[in-house]
Amino acid sequence: MRYVQRGVEALSLARITVSGHPGSGTSTLTTAVAQKTGWNRLNGGDIFREEATRREIELEEFSRLCLEDESVDRMLDEILQSRITDPNGPEIVESRLAGWWAYRADTESVRIWLEVNEQERARRLYGREGGDVATQQAKGRERMEADNARYQRLYDIDMSDLTPYSLVIESDNLTPQQVLELTLDALGLQ
Repeated sequence: MRYVQRGVEALSLARITVSGHPGSGTSTLTTAVAQKTGWNRLNGGDIFREEATRREIELEEFSRLCLEDESVDRMLDEILQSRITDPNGPEIVESRLAGWWAYRADTESVRIWLEVNEQERARRLYGREGGDVATQQAKGRERMEADNARYQRLYDIDMSDLTPYSLVIESDNLTPQQVLELTLDALGLQ
């Protein structure tokens, strides 16, 4: 199965969220959709970088602060939530929790999850960041476990629950172009 659609009446909506684990292709997809449609996009990492700049601290130091102080993490998520629900906000929002925030806010958006197995994500991260596949796989697993525990603790979100997503694309064996085509088709843009 290449993709699964769930409970979406009108998939021609302009606003979409794209979520997935690191290495799943969310940035690749959002860039391609933005180029194809001319829509504005926001990556959750942009909010992180903006806040570090606003505080005039390096990204590494800000990352440590987020780990040490959950209120900073919550504040960043609140900013993302406000941008998702802003009528003048970006048409495409990419972050691991964007689909959950759109779902909980009951926005009229298409919420996309890119599903990719652990080994394929590690292979992709290796291609992007170097190292070796086994190390990337171990790092990815460790990061996912830590993030999942944090999301559960802070927001009662189970990342294995795909209920919020109106479109789940299983893209282990798909090219970026095929993922884009499936997305545009689901959005009624092909």
